[in-house]
Amino acid sequence: MKKVSKVEQHALAELNITPLLDLAFVLLVIFIITTTPVVNDLDVDLPSAARRPKEPKSSVHYVTVQSGGKMYLDQREVDLPGLQDGVMNLRMDNPAINIIIRGSAKVKYQRVVEAMDVLQQCNVGKVNLATEAFGDRP
Repeated sequence: MKKVSKVEQHALAELNITPLLDLAFVLLVIFIITTTPVVNDLDVDLPSAARRPKEPKSSVHYVTVQSGGKMYLDQREVDLPGLQDGVMNLRMDNPAINIIIRGSAKVKYQRVVEAMDVLQQCNVGKVNLATEAFGDRP
């Protein structure tokens, strides 16, 4: 008859629950992800309004800074105070305007920063810098 030590008997009596815990955590994550929260839990009778087709407004405007330092808002030449006035007028018409700064590669960086500073003072939320891909240059 074979003798079994107490150490081997103790090891056989333990239950490995690591795979069970892994499964429980996976199920928990799946339930968290798939459960949608209730957002509109109040029943509200909303008023109706006349449906008018909205006029498509061009909400993209360009600030162009040429290599000589001249600055344009769309196609009109402006200086910094003129840029601020023009952008404020555009924001009155459409508060969600998008401005794209097109700075020449040879322009001093300070001029582009000045234009960005004016746009920030006018609270323009969407400002982008126009670039071209490496393959587009001659």
